[in-house]
Amino acid sequence: MRKSNFKWLGLGLVLVIGLVLFSTARTAKPQKVEAQATTAPATGIVCTSGTGPNPIFTLTAHSGYINLPDGNTMFMWGYSEGSNPFQHPGPVLCVNEGDTVTIILQNELAEAVSIMFPGQENVLANGSQAQPQFDGGGNLTSLTNVADANGGSVTYSFVASNPGTYLYESGTNPRKQVSLGLFGALIVRPSLGEHYAYNRSDSQFTPGEEFLVLLSEIDPYQHQAAENGEPYNLDNYKARYWLINGRGFPDSIADNFASWLPSQPYGALARIHEFNDTLPPSDPNYHPLPGMIRYLNVGTEDYPFHPHGNNGLVIGRDGRALEGPAGEDLSFEKFDINIGPGQTWDVIFKWYDAEHYNETTNPVPVTIPDLANMIYGQFYSGSPYLGTAGTLPVGGEGLNQCGEYYIISHNHALYQITSWGVTMTGPITYLRIDPPVPNNCP
Repeated sequence: MRKSNFKWLGLGLVLVIGLVLFSTARTAKPQKVEAQATTAPATGIVCTSGTGPNPIFTLTAHSGYINLPDGNTMFMWGYSEGSNPFQHPGPVLCVNEGDTVTIILQNELAEAVSIMFPGQENVLANGSQAQPQFDGGGNLTSLTNVADANGGSVTYSFVASNPGTYLYESGTNPRKQVSLGLFGALIVRPSLGEHYAYNRSDSQFTPGEEFLVLLSEIDPYQHQAAENGEPYNLDNYKARYWLINGRGFPDSIADNFASWLPSQPYGALARIHEFNDTLPPSDPNYHPLPGMIRYLNVGTEDYPFHPHGNNGLVIGRDGRALEGPAGEDLSFEKFDINIGPGQTWDVIFKWYDAEHYNETTNPVPVTIPDLANMIYGQFYSGSPYLGTAGTLPVGGEGLNQCGEYYIISHNHALYQITSWGVTMTGPITYLRIDPPVPNNCP
């Protein structure tokens, strides 16, 4: 997993487009929702942990709107925690292996809804085994027990027996309800500890460097039909928006709980330090563990997600560690994480300073062009050296804060990184590498 040492110099046009979109006045319908007050980290996974040693969650299904990178808003359905306002996607539910998990679903929508828990065994609904539902004519109406329309409720429970990453999603008319936004992520922590993906010593990751990539899609005509209470012919289904953690680029790289995205709480920027296991443990730049990314696909087709300059080590899929019957390691490196519909992948990764370039003792062995002959990306510091801020063109408005590196990550099916034809939006984010400490990074 050898990584290049250069900052991301390209994508000048992409980032100009991104900044224009970032400041575009939204054409949203007025929303009364305000951003939730939170002490959550600016980047990384934000867990909703429930109450009690055996966690109890209350999820409410209701409707709302999200903002999209082309200036549109979109009518959505979603699960939110308790009496909190609408959010998209649903809360990231974090539990521990062996927990008896209880989820109370309350329904404020005008049709029956439900929750399925793929990968969980012996799910109960109101104390009995969850069962598919049928109408009087024997036609299947739901894959599991429902909360009735306009105020209905159902209580699910299960034992979280296997650590890993899972989806939770509606099992009632899923081609409509999941597409409209009734889904979220469930993380089961292993008994080995919070900062392990599985009960394997080689699945440990750096605290604070755990990230979510939840990929989804939107057909705006389906959502318009739902908003107007009209039927929709799925033969006409065609996705025109693709999202990461419920946002499109450039909103995707904004902090968690960004104030201008009141119903879209989760950012996708991955912020890390260099992997370094050669220093003494007392050194503040000793970082001997990898980062962790949890990939989930709730769409209808494969999403080949591609982190530039970074081979990931796939250690688990669909909530199961990649190991043989005797516990032998079956993990594998992957340059492009090709996630199928309904799948989850657990991937650890490392970034390290491969060439150790330094402006004075080990300079880059090429001549850097003059300013007049260069095109600058907005995240370039003016120098190819980690932790160094160089000269930018007069009038340049670089977004680099402290000489950090930025490496792009995006869906590699390029037609999917659009927003109804607006290119270089959609499921795009960055890996940000901060320079060694001490530094002046905020």
